[in-house]
Amino acid sequence: MIEGIAFARAGLLGNPSDGYFGKVIAVSVKNFSARVALEVSRDLRIIPPSDGEERYGSLGELAEKIRLYGYYGGVRLVKAALKKFHDYCLSSGVVLPDRNFTVRFESDIPRQIGLGGSSAIVTATIRALMKFFEVTIPVETQPGLILSTERDELDINAGLQDRVVQVYEGCLYMDFDKDLLRDRGYGRYERLEAALLPALYLAYKPALGKVSGRVLNEIRIKVDRGDPFTIKTLKKLAGLADEGRAAILDRDHDRLSRLIDENFDLRRTIMTIPPANQDMIDTARACGAAAHFAGSGGSILGAYKDEGVFTRLSEQLGRLGAIVVKPILT
Repeated sequence: MIEGIAFARAGLLGNPSDGYFGKVIAVSVKNFSARVALEVSRDLRIIPPSDGEERYGSLGELAEKIRLYGYYGGVRLVKAALKKFHDYCLSSGVVLPDRNFTVRFESDIPRQIGLGGSSAIVTATIRALMKFFEVTIPVETQPGLILSTERDELDINAGLQDRVVQVYEGCLYMDFDKDLLRDRGYGRYERLEAALLPALYLAYKPALGKVSGRVLNEIRIKVDRGDPFTIKTLKKLAGLADEGRAAILDRDHDRLSRLIDENFDLRRTIMTIPPANQDMIDTARACGAAAHFAGSGGSILGAYKDEGVFTRLSEQLGRLGAIVVKPILT
């Protein structure tokens, strides 16, 4: 049995500029993970969790979940990763041995709330395949391969941020300079010591789940139209990552908290923020914590000063139906 594991991720600063040659800082969150296991078998089989059974409380619940999530699921992600790995090996001249396997996968990453659940499944699958076939894919190449699996095979609107931090893990500063991506296929990535960060909290509300690619389409449409305000704002967001990197290295936690708040305040000027998501931000800030989106919405990340603030966060956000955790970064 060969297993590949990938963790959830949360954006700290700069998102969503990563999809537009920007800069971001993000962390892997080891509280949640996707796991893919491969075992030799006669035929190639894909076995989803719970033997593929889907249960709903009513027809209305089924319809509501399809409205929120679309016709999405882990099987298509695994299948796309298998195909992309095969294509990569074929184009790279890697001859794979003739042996089949059974794929089993599971994930406890909360779905569709901006924590990188989809990319984690693809990352874990690619990792398991590399181990199973003893194939080495350069670490700097892996995020691009994972992104192309989702974007080219499944038409998911996404950027490199999630895939880079899930491959490298830890706290990463990422510069997706257009020239670097064009010339060598990957950006500039720098690991920052998690010990330099202030105390962080992560809050997520499962009821706010939605397909992240659809949420980010609003910004994509504006950029494709050449909207100057949106393009300028994305550049400002990228600049926050540079400022945040300096604040982290200087251990300037107050400055970092202000930048986290500014990240959300800029973001809300170029995309629609549903009231329930805004309520989470407002509630966290009223508790004395910094707050912005960890991803596309449904979850927030921020810094807090002491346990009294964390207790208030747990109580007040809990009243909104949110779950608050201390992210495990290392």
